[in-house]
Amino acid sequence: MGSSAKKKKDKKKDFQKPKLKVGKARPKPANFTDTSFKSKSVVLNQQSLTTTTPSATSQFSHHLSLLTSRTDSQRRDSLSYLTTAISTRPTNAPLQQPVSVLLPKLLPLTSHGSHGVRTQLLKLLRALPTNDVEDHIDMVVLWVRACMTHIAADISTSAMEMLMWALECAGDALVSCPGGWVKTLKSLVAALRWPQDTPETTASGWSSGRASMGKPGSDGKAMVKSLSALASLLRAGFDDPPLQDQDKGRMVYGFPLVDTACHMLPTRSDTFAHLNLFGPSRDEDSQMYEDREDRQKVFQRRFRAPIERGLEAAKQEGGEVGRAAAGVQKIISEGMKDYEVYA
Repeated sequence: MGSSAKKKKDKKKDFQKPKLKVGKARPKPANFTDTSFKSKSVVLNQQSLTTTTPSATSQFSHHLSLLTSRTDSQRRDSLSYLTTAISTRPTNAPLQQPVSVLLPKLLPLTSHGSHGVRTQLLKLLRALPTNDVEDHIDMVVLWVRACMTHIAADISTSAMEMLMWALECAGDALVSCPGGWVKTLKSLVAALRWPQDTPETTASGWSSGRASMGKPGSDGKAMVKSLSALASLLRAGFDDPPLQDQDKGRMVYGFPLVDTACHMLPTRSDTFAHLNLFGPSRDEDSQMYEDREDRQKVFQRRFRAPIERGLEAAKQEGGEVGRAAAGVQKIISEGMKDYEVYA
């Protein structure tokens, strides 16, 4: 009986109007929120509000720093901005940043997983001055070789395109730099799945476990790109060297000023790099082969037989692959026709 009366009293309490007393404030509800505070200013960290627009140099440096962003779209957009900024600069104007600063930040993107980033990177590299790239070609070919044998097939295919770009910029410097001839040939042969040895199980020389070099249906296109890169490398290695400074001196001055250019300042940087005076000892793969005859000798001894076996097997496939293989065979025959095999 007592509990029943208490329940009725609690129900009536919800419908009773509170009595207001003079001099006392209205009672606050249970869900009341205090909004009486006032703020004079709102401070946002790491925000700069200026009336002047940033300069072109600062914007270039800003986008260069965004190449390490986590999002692929941001990297691609930054590469696009850098490409436009370099391509649209005045003719005789220098770069916003030297190539020695750009390449260490650009080359790590050669192994990026996004195809759009790698495509935009190649466009940016093509916009760089070729004379400046030639001085850093050893750094370029180091990253390209690492990506040519990458486990991802599309990254390996993109590396072939970058190798052809590097050969267009400085083909003679690439094949003459330390490891530029032997190591690059080894990477190409490995990417093409051509065994350098002569296994008994594959009498034709074609690797029986040849892996796919791209998506289904794109194996032939990837093989054509690889063969095109091989053709460009062999063409650069077998071409006649450019006219030497001493030959130019004879042509310009003539008798009695003979070999005048030999006593003048060299025109290329690091002239005595082939002597390796202060560097670590090099093996045969890391040597500098500056002479055409030296490159022919190494090619004949280590690479000609496996490459020709692979080309014969590639010609049997026909189509674009067969035509590309025939083009490589023509370059080898023309480049090695004056080579004499010494006993």
